[in-house]
Amino acid sequence: MKILVPIKRVIDPYAKVKPLEDGSALNLSSVKFEINPFDEIAVEEAVRQKEKNPDIQITVVSLGGPEVEDQLRKALAMGADEAIHIESTDKFDSNSVAKELMAVVKDLQPDVILMGKQTTDEDNNQTGQMLAAYLNIPQATFASKVDFEPGKATVTRETDTGEEILQMPMSCLITTDLRLNEPRFIPLPGIIKARSKPLHKRERTTSDQPRVEILEYKAPPARSAGKKVANVDELIAELQAKGVIS
Repeated sequence: MKILVPIKRVIDPYAKVKPLEDGSALNLSSVKFEINPFDEIAVEEAVRQKEKNPDIQITVVSLGGPEVEDQLRKALAMGADEAIHIESTDKFDSNSVAKELMAVVKDLQPDVILMGKQTTDEDNNQTGQMLAAYLNIPQATFASKVDFEPGKATVTRETDTGEEILQMPMSCLITTDLRLNEPRFIPLPGIIKARSKPLHKRERTTSDQPRVEILEYKAPPARSAGKKVANVDELIAELQAKGVIS
């Protein structure tokens, strides 16, 4: 059984970043980068499934310049078997990423594509759904529990009204939610072992251009100072004065 886990290099979610003065980009000087947290959950889940079934082969894949190798090596240290680096400095949006991943899937023929539901930099929550649609395979999004049996996957997914359990034939695509697991701490032996695991490089094979363009980056407006009130009546009066309630 083969599991493919796409991952993305993103700014550390706990880092504080600011736009450049002209608003053309973010100021990334001295900023730390990590695996997108939802993708890291996907890697962790794949490794846990491999611990149950040693026959599982885990491949991680990422798009980007030379810098993404750090995140691929981290995924290998977590327990992935091999990595694929699609070397490209082009700009991508959800659709162009899905098209490029589709080419990888057609080459590798994985049984399961396991990926984060969204990235913390763009928060689009689109790539997984687009990829499943292009491949014409079953999908289950926002997974909080995953079980594999020969030829099928059972996924418990979170919805606005509770949990939904889906059973799908393979091949299929699953996107991960926060409550699926908590990624492991990587011990030093895992980091050392990852250096000898295969990291394959390939060129971009598609030519789709982004349909979405970021025009400007702006910092959010400063939050106004809070105010303490003595009682409920005073609170209501303050809210009415601000036009929040009538």
